[in-house]
Amino acid sequence: MENSWQQKLAADEIVLLDGATGTELQRRGVPMDRVAWSGAAVLTHPEVVREIHEDYIRAGADVILTNTFGSTRQMLEPAGFGDHVEAINRGGVELARQARDNVGEQAVSVAGSISTEPPAFEQNAYLSPEEESAAYREAARLLADSGVDFIALEMIVDTTHATRAMHAVLETKLPVWLGVACRKTDDGRIVSFDYPDLEFAAVLDALIPMGPNVVNIMHSEIGAIPEAIALVRERWPGPIGVYPESGYFTKPNWNFVDIIPPAELVTEAQGWVEAGVRLLGGCCGTSPDHIAALKSAIPQLEAARST
Repeated sequence: MENSWQQKLAADEIVLLDGATGTELQRRGVPMDRVAWSGAAVLTHPEVVREIHEDYIRAGADVILTNTFGSTRQMLEPAGFGDHVEAINRGGVELARQARDNVGEQAVSVAGSISTEPPAFEQNAYLSPEEESAAYREAARLLADSGVDFIALEMIVDTTHATRAMHAVLETKLPVWLGVACRKTDDGRIVSFDYPDLEFAAVLDALIPMGPNVVNIMHSEIGAIPEAIALVRERWPGPIGVYPESGYFTKPNWNFVDIIPPAELVTEAQGWVEAGVRLLGGCCGTSPDHIAALKSAIPQLEAARST
């Protein structure tokens, strides 16, 4: 049987994702690890992780993402959690499933989050290509074996590391969401979020042919999103999602500065839906209030769908 998100997309309905988990943990007092960021919170603060999932489900999310963004061996081992990789990844899935059970919303789908981020977000700290690929395969296998409904690659900003991760997650035979991040330069180009010399279009051209089920523009500046949607639509006929960031990062903490008000996110989302987007949520800086606002606005968002 298809998952609820697939049924909704097939009916051209809006699918609501959750908002930020890592920055919401920080907002609620959970310290961020300098190497693995929120990766160890499943082990150290499981009750807060579960509570955040529950709050997003109550806010109206159709999909919740596991708190495993920073939980590959690539990030956990240098942070001193190498012996806990399996427990953290399996625990991340279990907490999401418990939250779904506790709220009583069985139609909510659980996505297994995997990022290609290196330890401490230092670009010179990646493992060897062989070890890196093995870390992605390990994470994907653990998430799949633990019962996620699909895999969500997040914060994809290049082609080399992303290709390794795509190969790994496709091996699970589960649906794959490709989450790409971009920004707009001062001269108006849409580029990779982390690599200003890498055109966003080049990232899409390398990864879309690999066969994701959904392409999400995520952890991206709101001002870059309309043009990013156009670039995706030129290359991808399938479902498109948007879940933006708001605020800014100073390692290892998020700065909750100029966070977009929930009502303004709804206004922006209406334009994205008009452009063909059908999956909506939030990334770093956003909260259950943002998802609740999107949920309340579903009638007007669905009225904005292009015909």
